[in-house]
Amino acid sequence: MRATFMYGAGDVRVEDVADAKLHEPTDAVVRVVLACVCGSDLHPYRSMAATDDGVPMGHEFLGVVEEVGREVTGLAPGDFVVSPFAVSDNTCAFCREGFHTACVHGGWYGAGGIGGAQAEAVRVPQAAGTLVKIPGGVDEALWPSLLTLSDVYLTGYHAAHMGRVGPGSTVTVIGDGAVGLSAVLAARQLGAERIILMGRHTARTDLGRDFGATDVVAERGDEGVAKVLELTGGEGSHIVLEAVGHMPAYEQAYGIVRPGGIISRVGVPQYEQAPVGFGSLFGKNATLTGGPAPVRAYIEQALPLVLDGRIDPGRVFDRTVDLDHVADAYQAMDSREALKVVVRP
Repeated sequence: MRATFMYGAGDVRVEDVADAKLHEPTDAVVRVVLACVCGSDLHPYRSMAATDDGVPMGHEFLGVVEEVGREVTGLAPGDFVVSPFAVSDNTCAFCREGFHTACVHGGWYGAGGIGGAQAEAVRVPQAAGTLVKIPGGVDEALWPSLLTLSDVYLTGYHAAHMGRVGPGSTVTVIGDGAVGLSAVLAARQLGAERIILMGRHTARTDLGRDFGATDVVAERGDEGVAKVLELTGGEGSHIVLEAVGHMPAYEQAYGIVRPGGIISRVGVPQYEQAPVGFGSLFGKNATLTGGPAPVRAYIEQALPLVLDGRIDPGRVFDRTVDLDHVADAYQAMDSREALKVVVRP
């Protein structure tokens, strides 16, 4: 079968590899029908050290179950499924508490011997807990929105959920990438009264307005902070959803958040040390939350919203490539020629 690997910064290759197969009785093999490139894939694309051993890429997909292990329940060959970007058993203490990305039997696509999803097929460990069946006969036009339940929309939702967005909230979203736009959509779904989107790419912020943003701030850094404070009468934002992951975005977040407010981060942080002292969080009694989204906890409640057309998060996809051209997808997203790219094996 064909699968995507990264060998270093800017070095993405599609190669012939052995077919995906069962390793454990809790595994399933899924034929991928739709995958995509994630914004988090761009971090190694920009900075990964060269290696002789390629890293399997891709963690978002829809597919059809081809084979199941003898201990897999609730799934059968032919089932159409969506997979969260992280593997989980859906039964351990952390899963039961809604934090599937901390599952004691969990794992990540592309790591620990698990293949990537930018491929023709993938082995799914803990298949019964990980995969969610989609009703048969779904209109293919809904597939892109269903694919967002694998990661991007529900990562935006996780940001809003952890930020405790609700009716009457003023929310600021930092980042006009696909996750930031998804956070705007989720904040609107949760009843935010005002949603300020910080981004400077007009095509993206226009989509953000369609998703529910009431204001757009193109300025960055201190100028951006000053603009948000101006829009909020000097008080700042009740909730800040940070969807970038770089230090300047975090600095904007604590500059914008109002006293007693919440910063919720879902942009994968490209740093380990960050200010939390008096001038950043402590003096404002601000709460810092967020992390890798346990999308498995949210899929069932979001699925009917997509199937009924109440939300259309698949609008974040603006380009499609076949598997052999997946390197073009990385390049297009890295250069901001594309927002988020679908991969059709």
